[in-house]
Amino acid sequence: MNSRPIFGAMRQAPLGLRLGAYAPNLFDLVAFILVIGVLSLIAHSIEDMRAPLAALDIAPVRLDPWLLPEYAARTALRLFAAMAASLVFTFIVATLAAKSRRAAMVIIPMLDILQSVPVLGFLTFTVMFFLRLFPGSQLGAECAAIFAIFTAQAWNMAFSFYQSLRTVPGDLAEVSRQFQFSPWLRFWRLEAPFAVPGLVWNAMMSMSGAWFFVVASEAISVGDVTIALPGIGSWLALAIEQRNMTGVALAVAAIAVTILIYDQLVFRPIVAWADKFRFETTAAQQRPQSWVFDLLRKTRLIKGLVQPFGWVVGLIGRLAARTNSRAPVALPRLAGPIAGAAWFVLVGAAVAYGLWQIVAYLSATLAPADVVTAVGYGLITLVRVLVLIALASLVWVPIGVWIGLRPAVAQKVQPIAQFLAAFPANVLFPFAVVLIVSFRLDPDIWLSPLMVLGTQWYILFNVIAGASAFPTDLREVSTLFRLKTQQWWRRVILPGIFPYYVTGALTASGGSWNASIVAEVASWGDTKLRAAGLGSYIAEATTSGDYPRVVLGVAVMSLFVVIFNQVLWRPLYRFAERRLTLN
Repeated sequence: MNSRPIFGAMRQAPLGLRLGAYAPNLFDLVAFILVIGVLSLIAHSIEDMRAPLAALDIAPVRLDPWLLPEYAARTALRLFAAMAASLVFTFIVATLAAKSRRAAMVIIPMLDILQSVPVLGFLTFTVMFFLRLFPGSQLGAECAAIFAIFTAQAWNMAFSFYQSLRTVPGDLAEVSRQFQFSPWLRFWRLEAPFAVPGLVWNAMMSMSGAWFFVVASEAISVGDVTIALPGIGSWLALAIEQRNMTGVALAVAAIAVTILIYDQLVFRPIVAWADKFRFETTAAQQRPQSWVFDLLRKTRLIKGLVQPFGWVVGLIGRLAARTNSRAPVALPRLAGPIAGAAWFVLVGAAVAYGLWQIVAYLSATLAPADVVTAVGYGLITLVRVLVLIALASLVWVPIGVWIGLRPAVAQKVQPIAQFLAAFPANVLFPFAVVLIVSFRLDPDIWLSPLMVLGTQWYILFNVIAGASAFPTDLREVSTLFRLKTQQWWRRVILPGIFPYYVTGALTASGGSWNASIVAEVASWGDTKLRAAGLGSYIAEATTSGDYPRVVLGVAVMSLFVVIFNQVLWRPLYRFAERRLTLN
């Protein structure tokens, strides 16, 4: 590494000039106040999370309006803690799947299964683990809630990053090979930047989609264990239980304000920063704007304090690149086939052992008729998922393309779309129950739309991301050729956004299966409605603590999702990689 130009320039510059470059200005003061305020709020929330578990019985969740800001801060902290874990998971797991065919054989089906496992399914088996890990402390329940939120965020982000890594334009990959980039440099200089725009939009979607499951994550009820953590989700659950419409309205208002705050402070600056990674050869006419991003760019002292961290990161990157550039050790010709066969045997043995354990556990307590019942409910839920995803695609693909091709509109729509995606379906349950009961409607039909309320946004956000990343030069060329509307959709924009749409539809279908746990059982006070399906089957088994039926329901749901993904979505993924990647 040659660091002499940087540090040599610093030594040659006069001391007064160097200090003047980092003298604080008014922008530093404003940024300092924002940073200290956010850090103080985080520190206060973390301190509350470490309180004794018995304190929840002494001071339970109450519908006092003055408590709502504190509850909103606690919920937001859980969401961002889960988001941090999801990003780490995404960079490790999705990259491994994209780089290794053998790893992908395990990781991709595992992601299919995990995204289909409902939040209640995770809570059923993780709550006691975390409570025993932190005995007598709220931290155990907090970890259980954060892990449940993580399961509502990570899979979508992992699929998005995997799709982007697999569809890097061929000409850029060829340039990286011509420059003899090491695997480390190729990842950080080409692949990760190319994947950033899509990952950012999917991170926003994951954050908003997690609100859909906040009630189940914070108001934990598994068998005899009932814990209500302070948060908007617990507030909303209590308001629905007490039929308190004012409390429901206040919860919705708090969600809207919370989304607006973190959209301005976190996501809008990230969108503005990520715009520089768009793949195009001509400059876009409009760029996303963020007052926070502009504020940080105009600071002096904060930029000077952050600069050493950039030097450290650069040093680590150069050292890693130098290490990766060494010639690989030559392996015997038969090493590859032998390793591949050993990997197949290992994976097959692990799968067989897992299936044997599940069958042995279920056969000890359940009869074959229970399996037939669960499969029948799964077929009913499958029909609902197919119909709802088709309808959502017809609605949101044109709207997403229109928004994504207009950065100014996307900037205005961004917080609105986040709020709609975060809007908990639980809020609509009272209205759905009242309407169904009043008009004597069939719950099997009219509870179904609740499944797609939180998952349809996966399609919208991914289509917006795809249209936003669509190269400006290709748009200009299509304009010059004066293509007709039908030709433009069929030959230009649909192929351009197709990989993003597949990711959105795949995660939306998996999320719809997950959402069926909440949507197929709706209640308002003492009035409860149930739609026949696998979701209601698992929800009732979880509430009653019937673990064998929980395992059976989750296993059947996972099987349906894996088969459906392998039959439909995986072939579409491969088609997008072969035919629709920009080359």
